[in-house]
Amino acid sequence: MPEPVHPALPSVADVVRDTITRFASAGIPDPQVDAELLVAHVLATSRGGVQAAAVRGDRFPDDARTALAPLVDRRCAREPLQHLTGLAPFRSMELAVGPGVFVPRPETEMVAQLAIDALGASASDAPIAVDLGTGSGAIALAMATEVPRARVYAAENSVDAFIWTKENVARIGAANLTLAFVDLADAFPELDGTVSVVASNPPYVPDDAIPRDPEVRLYDPPAALYGGPDGLDAVRVLSHVGLRLAHPGGMIVIEHGEWQGAAIREILTADGWRAAATHPDLTTRDRATTAIRP
Repeated sequence: MPEPVHPALPSVADVVRDTITRFASAGIPDPQVDAELLVAHVLATSRGGVQAAAVRGDRFPDDARTALAPLVDRRCAREPLQHLTGLAPFRSMELAVGPGVFVPRPETEMVAQLAIDALGASASDAPIAVDLGTGSGAIALAMATEVPRARVYAAENSVDAFIWTKENVARIGAANLTLAFVDLADAFPELDGTVSVVASNPPYVPDDAIPRDPEVRLYDPPAALYGGPDGLDAVRVLSHVGLRLAHPGGMIVIEHGEWQGAAIREILTADGWRAAATHPDLTTRDRATTAIRP
């Protein structure tokens, strides 16, 4: 009896193209990027590896097709790509993320850079930095790995997020980072008056504002998004905690919505901070405010 004839496996290029089409129809903002990254995930390669495989005309294995199909369905339902792959890139790191923790965004890399620059400019041999509401640990781990002489302390008060923070601290292995599960208002009293940089990406969405993107609205934890009637409740707490922690000349760095810079400068200035300034991200949107402790 002749052997059954199996249809030829599809090419990687065809699978990527079909996935792009589905993602575009689902309204995903960057369908090609997400398609290539998701295909890379099931092939255990990089996005560049997928692009090279497509150029070579490589075929897409059956087991990879089986793994990819449900992930494409979930992404079309607007589940975050990072939840599907389990990883989120942040600066030079890949952080483990999933349900219960805020997925770090590219704009937060600029916030981390402001903190890293201030920490690196410290005259101390071992400057101290604090990340309040660290979530995945993105800002704290960036400071700890990029300024290795610093001592970095990270606080989180969400049980669900803290699980991911601990995993990322273990993954990255920053020996100069201390992690604590603690209410942010009470964080690290032993550091009062000694901290060079206080950084935070707090919840800042007003309670009655509904995020446009389903990935944010449906999957990011509400505690990491909503910050009271004007979105600035957490900022008010951060201002007071920062004044307690920072030494004279120490800096606070706060991420926020593009429309909130003026209000945050007013809060910080009224509390006694000096030289409050708002900084644009790479898209020229105001996304971070800094100030100096007198």
